[in-house]
Amino acid sequence: MKKLSKLATRLTERLPIILRTALGTLIMGQALAPAQDTTPQAELVWSDEFDGDSLDYSKWGVAVNAFGGGNHELQIYTDRPENVRVENGNLVLEARHDHAAIAGTEREYSSGRIHTKHRGDWTYGRVEVRAKLPVGQGIWPAIWMLPTDDAYGGWAASGEIDIMEYRGQTPNEVLGTLHFGGSWPENTHSSASYKLPAGTFAEEFHVFTLDWQAEKMVWSVDGHAYRTETKWHSSQAEYPAPFDQRFHLLLNLAVGGGFVGSPDATTAFPQQLLVDYVRVYQ
Repeated sequence: MKKLSKLATRLTERLPIILRTALGTLIMGQALAPAQDTTPQAELVWSDEFDGDSLDYSKWGVAVNAFGGGNHELQIYTDRPENVRVENGNLVLEARHDHAAIAGTEREYSSGRIHTKHRGDWTYGRVEVRAKLPVGQGIWPAIWMLPTDDAYGGWAASGEIDIMEYRGQTPNEVLGTLHFGGSWPENTHSSASYKLPAGTFAEEFHVFTLDWQAEKMVWSVDGHAYRTETKWHSSQAEYPAPFDQRFHLLLNLAVGGGFVGSPDATTAFPQQLLVDYVRVYQ
């Protein structure tokens, strides 16, 4: 069923060409040639469609971390199927209020975080992730990239690219952010947000895209570009550093932290970040 859905999506994307051809046949008795597309075509170099029944460990590593992910987050990251699994054609990262423990350390919440480090590392390209987001006060999903080699030093001197992050208490808005400059606390960042014209990101799947070139990055949601960035800097090297090195992808679902605050009585658990596919083009 999922493969049929993806085929339907591709056919829908080609619908304008099909309609032009049919119109030409009706009016002129012959098909009109579609307009030439002069945009350079990128090649799919890495992808995961999550069509199987388990995570592909040749593509993903799973975080096991009893102390969250920093930023005063409240979750413990585990590799349990309760927190990380593939089912019904989707990656599921699930946040739970279950007092899970690792190596004798218990935390109130548990969740999942995966990465492509040393399995998928790229310099420049287009990253597309189709996902459905969770909802609720204190819920913090993210699709982001970190440097594989830390060529310019510790965070954030070597950079961080946030393709999508989101506060569960404002479910109609996502953000795209860059972190750069020097090592903490000499770092800085730039950010912009995109709001849905109607509905929320928790109601259906959306495609989050980063187009990353040597001196330009463009963030899009469902094909709508909402941010273009051409200015950043590094304390260690000339522009376009630090974003001239290889980066890897991370997907995670955090609970709490300075960005979103703690869950409250209105926050329902479990919450899920569902990912339909990840595709990287160069």
